[in-house]
Amino acid sequence: MRINRTFLKYQCKIFDVWEEEFDFPNGKTARQSWINHKPTVAIIAINDKNELLLIKQYRNAVKKDLLEIPAGSLDGQKESPAVCAQRELAEETGFKAKKLIKLFEGYLLPGYCNEYMYFFLAKNLIHAPLAPDDDEFIEVIPVSFAKARKLIKNGEIIDAKTVLGIFLAEQYLQHG
Repeated sequence: MRINRTFLKYQCKIFDVWEEEFDFPNGKTARQSWINHKPTVAIIAINDKNELLLIKQYRNAVKKDLLEIPAGSLDGQKESPAVCAQRELAEETGFKAKKLIKLFEGYLLPGYCNEYMYFFLAKNLIHAPLAPDDDEFIEVIPVSFAKARKLIKNGEIIDAKTVLGIFLAEQYLQHG
């Protein structure tokens, strides 16, 4: 594949939108848009009652409150995924983890976005709140794994990273 031209179309604090013109191996030319996104983390936090800490927050893109696992973007190139996970966990739930285990990492939407997400299991939580971001109004909702599975089945958890994170954590906890 040969890239002919690249155009920056939009820029904000966590992503840029680019348009690119490129040639396919068969000689045809295409023009596609894609999103350059900061790397991100998602945290599956387990409290001392073996409950998942879900968060409920309004998501303007879908115009509704969603149940999710805590998540967020790395703060610059110097912040490691593990440090970011601890920061986001503290901002969104009020806890930090004594034990943080990386479960998975990969692209979320590679058809049009290069967002790369690191999934962490957070255990042995300690109270260590940080102030949330100005645009975050979050309610923490502890649920058992059984309840989380019901919420997924009933369509009450519809965030894909959350479903994946719950399944990854449950698999890890059952099989190590």
